[in-house]
Amino acid sequence: MNHYFTNNSSLESKQRTIKFEIKEREFVLKTDIGVFCKNYLDEGSKAFIKVLLTQNLSGRILDVGCGYGPIGLVLASFIPHGEFLLIDVNARACMLARENAKNMNLSNVRVVESDIYQNVTGMFDNIVTNPPIRAGKKVIYKIFEDAKKLLTLNGSLYVVIRKDQGAKSASKFIENIYGNCELIKRDKGYYIYRAINQNN
Repeated sequence: MNHYFTNNSSLESKQRTIKFEIKEREFVLKTDIGVFCKNYLDEGSKAFIKVLLTQNLSGRILDVGCGYGPIGLVLASFIPHGEFLLIDVNARACMLARENAKNMNLSNVRVVESDIYQNVTGMFDNIVTNPPIRAGKKVIYKIFEDAKKLLTLNGSLYVVIRKDQGAKSASKFIENIYGNCELIKRDKGYYIYRAINQNN
């Protein structure tokens, strides 16, 4: 069985483009078989992007589990002075994200293939993730927990997760790690949380 959160170089390729609009700006991104939500921008990511654009993000921003790049690339287009690193375990997703960044003429984006934070260096002012729920709780909780080591003091972790996929238990776990976890918005069953790294 093929999953978007794994690597499978033997998977056939059937690229397509999807279009969506955020804040009256149209985006056209390439997707392919073997990446998350290849046929359209998923509702969770769309809701997440809209909220993130209200948060005055700046500095170094890490998008964990970037897929073909919708969250990180849209943010990068609206925040040209931010420095973006997009990571995913899926090599095809990373290739697509790089291609999409190039097609969007984004010079403030770097894409790295990485199993969670394995190939990540440096510190970040903000970490954002629409976590790969189907990878299981062990993986997504590791994303939340290990993010703390990469956040600057008062840096923020932003997470979107559906209520019926464990949003409330995830928020309790995050609060246990960070000492805080604020529900910023509920949107069509998606919960968007922010945790602040208040001590290193």
